[in-house]
Amino acid sequence: MKFRYLPTALYLGAVLPGVALAQSGTAQSGSAPSAASPSAAAQPVIEVTAPRLSRELYATPAAVSVVEREEIQQGQQRVRLDESLITVPGLFLQNRDNFAQGERVSIRGFGARTPWGVRGITVLVDGIPYTLPDGQAQLDAIDLDSAERIEVIRGPSAVQYGNAAGGVISVTTADGSDDPGSHIRIEGGSDGYQKTSVSNGGVNGPWSHHISVSALNVDGYRDHSSTEKYLLNAKLRRELGSDRALTAIVNLLDSPYAEDPGGLTAAAVDADRKSTVDSNFYSPTRIDAGQEVDQQVLGLQYEDLSAGPGEFYLKGFYLKRDYQQQLAYAGDDNFVAYDRDYYGGSAEYHQSLRLGELPLRYMAGVDVGRQVDDRYREAVNIDGDHQGRTADETQEATSLGAFLQGDLDLTERWTLSLGTRYDRVDFDIDDDYIDLANDDGDDSGDRTFEQWSGSAGLSFRYLPTHQVYLSTGTSFETPTFAEFANPAGVGGFNPGIEPQKAWNREIGLRGNFDNGLDYDVALFSTRVRDSLVSYQIDGRDYYRNAGKSQQDGIEAALGWQFQPSWRLDSALTLAKYEFDDFEDADGNYDGNRIPGLPEKTWVNRLTWQGLGQRFATVETQYIGSMMADDANEVKIDDVWLVNLRGGDGWRLGGDTWLKGYVGIRNLFDREHYANVIINATNARYFDPAPGRTVYAGIGIDF
Repeated sequence: MKFRYLPTALYLGAVLPGVALAQSGTAQSGSAPSAASPSAAAQPVIEVTAPRLSRELYATPAAVSVVEREEIQQGQQRVRLDESLITVPGLFLQNRDNFAQGERVSIRGFGARTPWGVRGITVLVDGIPYTLPDGQAQLDAIDLDSAERIEVIRGPSAVQYGNAAGGVISVTTADGSDDPGSHIRIEGGSDGYQKTSVSNGGVNGPWSHHISVSALNVDGYRDHSSTEKYLLNAKLRRELGSDRALTAIVNLLDSPYAEDPGGLTAAAVDADRKSTVDSNFYSPTRIDAGQEVDQQVLGLQYEDLSAGPGEFYLKGFYLKRDYQQQLAYAGDDNFVAYDRDYYGGSAEYHQSLRLGELPLRYMAGVDVGRQVDDRYREAVNIDGDHQGRTADETQEATSLGAFLQGDLDLTERWTLSLGTRYDRVDFDIDDDYIDLANDDGDDSGDRTFEQWSGSAGLSFRYLPTHQVYLSTGTSFETPTFAEFANPAGVGGFNPGIEPQKAWNREIGLRGNFDNGLDYDVALFSTRVRDSLVSYQIDGRDYYRNAGKSQQDGIEAALGWQFQPSWRLDSALTLAKYEFDDFEDADGNYDGNRIPGLPEKTWVNRLTWQGLGQRFATVETQYIGSMMADDANEVKIDDVWLVNLRGGDGWRLGGDTWLKGYVGIRNLFDREHYANVIINATNARYFDPAPGRTVYAGIGIDF
């Protein structure tokens, strides 16, 4: 987090809902910052960096949410991203309990189309893009034990990040200077939940470091849903004088197994919510569905804050991922595996100058990335015996993006922001499996997409800590390699599928009052052409373009620090996500709701922060109804959920603390679904969520 001090005393407190401004000593004292009594001293001003051109929050013409370390960690399991982002309006996460499929994230409707993983949203960790050139991303290597800050851009951001930027999630991990010392945590809970984590950080002269290691084991709520995962995240930083620094980043993921229980029919859910899908949708014998992942990420970053009249940033990274997945059916292509190499980097130059008499800040840069997947499929029978290869190909995607952004201060209160970006994404498949006897020819092919994106915003600070803004921007989203799959054959490109494109407009208000009340409201309207929509044939996912869709809504988030020890946060999303022009051989879906998205969500959280480390939090979450299919024939009912957590700490001497905490999820044991499988084969739309679950942890900080 970057702080900048103004000569006047401005209290920003908790500018964004559920986000307490990090202050020195808060983690040790356990007392909440007071929002009612500004200090006579200068107060820190929040600066956001996810939009790439760093800005003070109240000069940012975009919907940006910030979550700090205390909210990420206090009494949380720190296993799934939804724990930290529950109070971010406009964002919805599913699939928190199926580690084989991974959490599904949608922001203002973007990202909802996939039954697994992340689409349509750019994910970054310490500036390293976890979103591939083809537009897909996984969240399984994000280490929330070391997460220092999470920024979320709600809405299209192609000007900043190009392909698949319907929204942005940017995670920053600790570097040792902000979280010195050592931490040990041991946790346990319902459904065989066990987690151990150890971290250490500190500063020694020009060197700073932070390393976090964790081990997770979960039996799972449903049959055949256990997971084992090990994670390491490390950062080493070397200051090269007052203005330059070099940072090395290492992230290692080892998941020997993550079982997949599959989707159920409504009848199967009624019979046994914990059951699992059988192998062929009728056989009593179950195939061993699940995945195995081994991933390594290396990053090297250089910054020079006195590069001529400006600042220069250079980043490089390399990702290696080995992946195997057994799908939940027996067939000719039910075992998928790939060895992935993904590497690239970025260069940015930032400068402040004057355009005539007006201050101008601009940033110019370039992004490059290359993805090479050596991918194959095998046939596996009901007994789990591999019958041989049915597909073998090399998939390559190369991305190049050049961008320019600028902020021009028209007056002390008015700021004009403009940006543009050019992207080129090349896809290539080299088919190494040709079996003419089985009518499997050469499915090699290539496609290239080029796109210009633009954005414009106008910000007016009508009071020192109150802002109104207008913004508009475009985005695009190519199909991923998985979404290029041709329903007419095993491999090759689907010749009828195209990128989807969007145009977003929004107006927003945010501010903070001296009485401890803060607000963040955004009204948005997005029009999408050629929406990418999933459907299934014989249990396998395919994609098609739905002519047009519209995604409109309002996001309102309020926070109130009404006493030094009490804070109330609320985040409401009211939206309309529907097809505007979509017709295929199965029917006309004009006016239908886009499946997999609730149009109403409402989260409330009340937190009490006592003396020392004592705290208690109650959360209520309303998830509105949603549809499971394009035809809107399968409806998922709405649900209210309540979560509790609390804890305390005891000083053992010096800086050593012993901490304990306990949490209860789904306090009233409501039946609901962790995931909705969109347009599922054989009506297997439903992935039941656990009932009431309990977890507890104990830790020591020293």
